Amino acid sequence: MVDLTFLEKFTKGDSVKMKRYIVMYLTETPTIFEKINEFLQNKDWSNLAICAHSLKPQVEFMGIIELKEMLVEIENNVKNESFKPLHDLIQKAISLHLKSMTILRDHLDKL
Repeated sequence: MVDLTFLEKFTKGDSVKMKRYIVMYLTETPTIFEKINEFLQNKDWSNLAICAHSLKPQVEFMGIIELKEMLVEIENNVKNESFKPLHDLIQKAISLHLKSMTILRDHLDKL
């Protein structure tokens, strides 16, 4: 679910830098997911798509490819005005995000 290969290459295996990027992800992404959920409830499709789009690089950086694919799907659904599947899709994305946070915290403790 989490593959830190890219982060390891990017930081050249520097554990201090890896910790910094993981901590940034752990502290910043929960707020973005809260906003996504809020935008979903308010049917603010434009801002929902913007948040999903802004998360993609961060998620990819942490190697959470399945979550990145969900974010692309969310963005595409908004673009295509296919709003009905968004609730389930966002709940799945949030669930995956929470699982990945646990894995990243565990990895952080090992660095």
